Amino acid sequence: MDRRSLIKRSGIAGVLAAGIAPAVHAQAAVRWRLAASFPKSLDTIFGSAEKFSQTVKALSGGKFEVSVHPAGELMPAFGVVDALEKDTLEMALTAAYYFTGKDPIFAFSCAVPFGLTTVQNMGWKNHGNGRKLLDAFFAKYNFRTLSAGNTTTQMGGWYRKEIKSPADLKGLKMRLGGGVFGETMAKLGVVAQNMPAGDVYQALEKGTLDASEFVGPYDDEKLGFNKVAPYYYYPGWWEGGADLEFFINNKAFEKLSAENKAIVNAAAAVAAADMISKYQAVNPQSLKRLVANKTQLKLFPKSIMDAGFKASQEVYAEHSAKSPEFKKIFEDMRTFQRDQVLWNRFSEFPYNQYVNGLKL
Repeated sequence: MDRRSLIKRSGIAGVLAAGIAPAVHAQAAVRWRLAASFPKSLDTIFGSAEKFSQTVKALSGGKFEVSVHPAGELMPAFGVVDALEKDTLEMALTAAYYFTGKDPIFAFSCAVPFGLTTVQNMGWKNHGNGRKLLDAFFAKYNFRTLSAGNTTTQMGGWYRKEIKSPADLKGLKMRLGGGVFGETMAKLGVVAQNMPAGDVYQALEKGTLDASEFVGPYDDEKLGFNKVAPYYYYPGWWEGGADLEFFINNKAFEKLSAENKAIVNAAAAVAAADMISKYQAVNPQSLKRLVANKTQLKLFPKSIMDAGFKASQEVYAEHSAKSPEFKKIFEDMRTFQRDQVLWNRFSEFPYNQYVNGLKL
């Protein structure tokens, strides 16, 4: 007797009771919550969480849903790691370097001074040792990571006065992402402030901040920084390609079926690609508008870049001397980066250098 005949004669209840048709069991509905460290107004970054949620629902036929919450709705922007560690949250969208107060290693999962570009970061994490090393470290905080997208190379931030030499950085009160970058800037005399993006405008306006870095033209224009700090510097040498990530509670992930685990991985890949491509599309238009509105675009002097590199090397050496785990991850990233720099000399660099000189 074939399966269809058996089901027709015995009824579905009888077949399930007999245990001979496990494929017809419906998967239980799954409901997760995702807390972001960003406001909803940052639609490119926060939009990655929304794209993830939409994709999960579509791929699961509505059986797996993820509610998405902006910073402050479920918890403070920087409260997500504690919530994951305590099993009170299934996942978060955040920037790992916000949590370097717990351990400076967090920074490697997002961006570090003179670190990897967007494509290099993808290569290191997905086909090098990056994600394996970092997830082994994050296990002690009860979460794993998937890329939520990358900002691509960032701008160097907004300043209320011109920055002509390293001497102009001394005593400067600046909103920074923190961690290795904050320590590097501290060596240059900058007084680092770590605060949510939504609080920066008012601080610049009141003069309690002298400068702020955030992302790039599209996000910075939305936050209105050009209205309170006229000088816009580039490049963001501390964020050659900042990786935003989904932090996923390990216990919640392990409870998922194999199908739902695959859905989470696939949805994250869709969201990450969407963020990267959107930034490529919207940043040039925003930059043109900012310049048209009298933003003064400035290239960092080489003396500042050189001072930043020297200071960052000192910070890396100090942490490597104290932490074998930091040293292992840093040296692995640098080894991967050296090969990337070599390859770029024959690929992207000469191509971009030539195209940038054309009248397109």
